[in-house]
Amino acid sequence: MSSTTARGAGIASFVGTSIEWYDFYIYGTASALVFSRLFFPDVSPAAGVMASFATFWVGFLARPLGGVVFGHLGDRIGRKRTLVVTLLLMGGATTLVGVLPTYAQAGMLAPVLLATLRLVQGIAVGGEWGGAVLIAAEHAGPKRIFYAAFAQQGSPAGSILATAMFALVSTLPEDAFLSYGWRIPFLCSAVLLVVGLVIRLRVEESPEFTRMQERREVAKLPVAEVFRTAWPLVLLGIGASGVGIASAYFTNTFILSWATTDLGIAQSTMLDVLLIVAITQFVTQPLGAVLGQRYGAARFMLIAFTALIVCTPITFAMVGTGSPVLATLGLALSIVFGGMSYAALAGFLAEAFPARVRYTGISLAYQLCGALIGGTAPMIAQALLTSTGTIWAVVAQYLVIILLTMACVAALQRRSAAAAREPLEV
Repeated sequence: MSSTTARGAGIASFVGTSIEWYDFYIYGTASALVFSRLFFPDVSPAAGVMASFATFWVGFLARPLGGVVFGHLGDRIGRKRTLVVTLLLMGGATTLVGVLPTYAQAGMLAPVLLATLRLVQGIAVGGEWGGAVLIAAEHAGPKRIFYAAFAQQGSPAGSILATAMFALVSTLPEDAFLSYGWRIPFLCSAVLLVVGLVIRLRVEESPEFTRMQERREVAKLPVAEVFRTAWPLVLLGIGASGVGIASAYFTNTFILSWATTDLGIAQSTMLDVLLIVAITQFVTQPLGAVLGQRYGAARFMLIAFTALIVCTPITFAMVGTGSPVLATLGLALSIVFGGMSYAALAGFLAEAFPARVRYTGISLAYQLCGALIGGTAPMIAQALLTSTGTIWAVVAQYLVIILLTMACVAALQRRSAAAAREPLEV
C-alpha cells in the first residue's frame, strides 16, 4: 500500500470524524449552557442541568446499538458505504436539533424530540468511529498506529469547531442567544455534511476488506462471532477506552458547567478557555501517534496515564481557583497526556481484534465504554459535587477511571497477543 493512498485515506478519515464529533460536541456544549433553560425550565437550576445531562447521556446509550448495526454492515458490506450512511444520519439529526421548538413552544414534546434526535446522533456516531479508524488503519499496513490516529484527530478538531462556534454566538445578547443564537451551530452542520460527503465518497474501500470479499472470508454474522470468540477482548477494550472517552466529557461538559455555574467564570470566557485547550490537544496529540508507533501503543499509553494521575489533582485545583488563566493552564496540562494516549488508542484497539470482526469488535468496545463510562461521567460528577460539596470527590472519580483504564490496557495487551499478530492485510 503506497504512502500516498494511506495518507489520502487518513485525511478522509480525519475530515469525516471531525464533522461527526463537531455534531456530537455541540450537543454537549449546549447541554451545559442552554438546554436546561429552554427544555427543562420548570425545575431547579441544578435539576435542570442534571436533566440536560441525562439527554446528553441518551446519545451514549445509543452508541452501542450503532456499533452493533453499523459494525455488522461494515464487516459485511464494507467500511466505505457504511461510513457514508453514518455521516448522513449524524448531519441530519444535528441540523434538526437546530429547528426544534422549546418547552415554552411545545411543552413536553420539546424534550422528547430533543432526546430522540440525540438518540439518532448516538446511533450514527456509534458506527462512525470504528469505520473511520479502519478505513485509515487498513490502508496503512505496518504504520497502522500512526495512521489510525488520523481518525482520533477528529475529536479535538470537532471540539475546536464546536467551541469556536459557541464562543461566537455567545457574544450575542442573552435574549438573542436563547432565542436563535444557540441554533446556529446546529444549522451549520448541514453545510459541513455536504463537505464531508464529497470527501468521503472519494475514498477507496479498505484493501483488506476487498481481499476478504475476494477470498469469501467475510463473516456472516459478525456480532455472534465477536461474542463467541472475542468477548474478553471486548470487555477489556471497554475499560481500555475509559480515559480516552471520559476525559473529553469531564472537560467540555462537566467542567464547563461547574466553572460557569459555581465558580463564576463568564460563559464566553470559559468557552475561550476550552477553545485554547482544544487547540493544545490538536497540536500535541499527533506526538502520541508517533511515540505509540515507535515504542508500542500499550507501553506509551501506560506512561501517559501515569503522568495523568499526577496532573489530575493539579488540574482541578487550578480550575477551582476561578482564574481563567490558571484554568487554561491546568486543563492544558492534563490534555497533553490525555490527548497523546488517545492518539494511540485507535491503532491499539484495531490490532486487538481479528480482521473478520474488527469493525464490530472495536465499535462495541469503544461505544459500550461511551455508554457506561463516558456518558455517565458528567452526571456522576455533578451528583458527587452536589452531594459532597467538594470537587475532590470528582477528582477521585477521574482517578478511578484512569486506574481502571491502565489495568485494562495492560491486560488487553496480553490477551490480544495472538490476534495482534494477525496482519491487517490478510
